[in-house]
Amino acid sequence: MASLTPLFNEFDSVSSKLWKQKIQFELDGADYNEAMIWNSPEDIKVKPFYHRDEMGVKYPVKTNASQFSICQNIFVYDVDKSIERALDSLKRGAESLRFTIENEAIDFNKLLNSLPLDGLIIYFNFSFLSLKVIQKIESIVQNKRATLYYNLDPIGQLAKDGNWFSTPGKTNFDSLISISNTLSQNSYLSVNMSLYQNAGANIVQQLAYGLGQVNEYFNRIPSIDSKILFEISVGSNYFFEIAKLRAFRILFQALAKEYNHKQDCHLLVTPSKRNKTIYGYNVNMLRTTTECMSAILGGSDSIANLAFDSIYHKDNEFGDRIARNQLLILKEESHFDKVNNPADGSYYIESITQQLADKALVLFKEMETKGGFLKLLNEGVIRNKIQISADKEQQLFDSKVSPLIGTNKHASREDVMKTELELFPFVKIKPRKTLITPIIEKRLADQLDQDRLAAE
Repeated sequence: MASLTPLFNEFDSVSSKLWKQKIQFELDGADYNEAMIWNSPEDIKVKPFYHRDEMGVKYPVKTNASQFSICQNIFVYDVDKSIERALDSLKRGAESLRFTIENEAIDFNKLLNSLPLDGLIIYFNFSFLSLKVIQKIESIVQNKRATLYYNLDPIGQLAKDGNWFSTPGKTNFDSLISISNTLSQNSYLSVNMSLYQNAGANIVQQLAYGLGQVNEYFNRIPSIDSKILFEISVGSNYFFEIAKLRAFRILFQALAKEYNHKQDCHLLVTPSKRNKTIYGYNVNMLRTTTECMSAILGGSDSIANLAFDSIYHKDNEFGDRIARNQLLILKEESHFDKVNNPADGSYYIESITQQLADKALVLFKEMETKGGFLKLLNEGVIRNKIQISADKEQQLFDSKVSPLIGTNKHASREDVMKTELELFPFVKIKPRKTLITPIIEKRLADQLDQDRLAAE
């Protein structure tokens, strides 16, 4: 039998230098740097091609794309309706549930005992910090094989609300320590990085602030031994968002090693609200589809999709079903769950991953030399830095340099939305006394949507 020879051995290899010379020749005198390279908001120079001989040190990152779960968001107000919705969602393809709960007095026994807890992943987003509630839930799920994430993030509460959680006789950190002592295996700690993305922070800021926030917990809570969950929002910059998630795993693992924390982070990812619109709302489905693709390829552990009408409609069966089916199609029909580490070997993504990680680490170290994330948050520095980035992004949107299709480009003037608003989709002003000025989430099309509504 004749020996097989590699297919491309007869061709000479081409270096990056030769490729660049060829491109320069084809530019017919135009400047290569001006014509072919553009700067991202993170000041990363994006080149027209990437080559193996230009790759620096490769940071190892493991992304288990085959293991991501489809998560259903459920706001718990009426327990019976929430149970019905949870069971229906699980029947229709959801693999995990995220309950948002604002009332400590809800019937947790009824809620949880009505669910098939064995093997189920449940996330809780509480509007309070309560040891009694955690103890009650732990007693209910005892001897069950459910995996729970309590998503407790007092620093995130301060950043978003302007005040800490109200806890009788204890600081929020003391309460976290008490809660950690009652748990045997379930995760209690989380970091809400979605706030920064939805408020307009660039990717480097999102990574550095998430890292700075978890570093505060490492410093204040002894021996954190359970998984830490990070809630992250992804935007529409497809490859950069893949790289963002990969870069964050690299950064977290490096930081955790310094504290002898041996568990990897858990990424619960959802599409951004910042680029979602009222007018041309069907385009939101296209945005969330590519954002979910980034989330999968970037290595999310769980993805909670955003319904196309979520910014102006209350939760509804149609919006839920479409959002869930987007993920089901990606998983079951597009086979996004068949290959782990799918971005490996893409020099472009690996290069962006390395640059984002490097830049975020520089910013993180800079924050630490100035007293740490919490100090800068209290002083308003974090909010001001995010506002500067948000203003730059808003200017690009307003000038249509970075447009949103269906909103400020190719907009349909026949859309009538005034009668469709079930929720208030704009920035809410709530005068009250706060310890700090909170970080406010704001959509790019906020003002444009208001103007169009007023003109109907």
